[in-house]
Amino acid sequence: MTSAMNRYIRVIQPGPMTLVQDRGRVGFQQLGVSVSGAVDADALAIGNLLVGNDRMAAGLEMMLGGLEIEFSMPTVFAVTGADVGATVDEVPVATHVSYLAHAGAHLKLEMVHRGLRAYVAMAGGIAVSKTLGSRSTHIPSKLGGIEGRMVMEADLLPLGDPGGSAVSGLWFDDGKRAAIPSELNVRIVLGPQDDEFSSSGVETLLGSTYTVTDQSNRQGLRLDGPVIESKSGRYDIISDAVVNGSIQVPGDGKPIILLADRQTTGGYAKIATVVTVDLPELGQASPGTNITFTAISVDEAQQLLVQQDLMISSSALVRLIEPISLHVDTERVSVGVSGNGMALMAYVQGDIYPISIDEYTPAE
Repeated sequence: MTSAMNRYIRVIQPGPMTLVQDRGRVGFQQLGVSVSGAVDADALAIGNLLVGNDRMAAGLEMMLGGLEIEFSMPTVFAVTGADVGATVDEVPVATHVSYLAHAGAHLKLEMVHRGLRAYVAMAGGIAVSKTLGSRSTHIPSKLGGIEGRMVMEADLLPLGDPGGSAVSGLWFDDGKRAAIPSELNVRIVLGPQDDEFSSSGVETLLGSTYTVTDQSNRQGLRLDGPVIESKSGRYDIISDAVVNGSIQVPGDGKPIILLADRQTTGGYAKIATVVTVDLPELGQASPGTNITFTAISVDEAQQLLVQQDLMISSSALVRLIEPISLHVDTERVSVGVSGNGMALMAYVQGDIYPISIDEYTPAE
């Protein structure tokens, strides 16, 4: 077997819902094909950046955690998104840090402590076949990923060639990704059908607190809270296009924020649209999360997106360890040990491994 044929991960435990996702299946909405893709697109992008992948590479998205996988070959990986208490062979690893796992190592993610969705990016990306230009899984239409389904126990997922860009020991720190709040203030642009609602209805949306319900999923967040009043008492319109972040208001007057697996058209009036930079936080909003809304302009939303794209770049990466060189016999060896407040790691000849330290007191 070739090296490429040997590059895979084996699923030991899939967790409640683990999916292969990339940035989505674009260009087919006019045919009724959902975009899909990672709900927290920033978390996947950060993971790909850490392991040296192209931004479009596919990784694993886990809702609620609970994943365990085995690496067939030494592989650079990173865990991002929700706090899941990740370990490699029972040694803790930090989120938003790239590590090297040896062949046969087991990466295990506990159930989430904070947030909703965790991501694992691996150097080379998950190399399942593309469907309509994407590897993303859309379960309702059984498209993409692994036969359009969730990851299952004993699945073997092929990994692509990492080339020479995979580097371990990098940390992504933008000052906020580690914090997943229980209350969100979400910025929106009013429209395209805000004129279907009364002025008091718009004021209700902007002045109220809504709560994410347990009926939410990858298609959208259903919110509970004050009823939003329409002008006519009706909420239906002639179906037209929807986008990621469209806020529909159905007949009960309670808003729904459409997400990655949304349908391509909708027949409910859309009072507003969530700005792109705030969508990833909604991907981490578990039931019970409180949400308020603030209206901004299109120009402000676009400027925020430019700033976000600049932030998710190599400039946000920090090398965690500055190694020292030692001579062992006739060989020069580079080593180092460090931690970032969440886990300990060791640098050995250019690679970063998770480590644990036990105290030992010799008997007197």
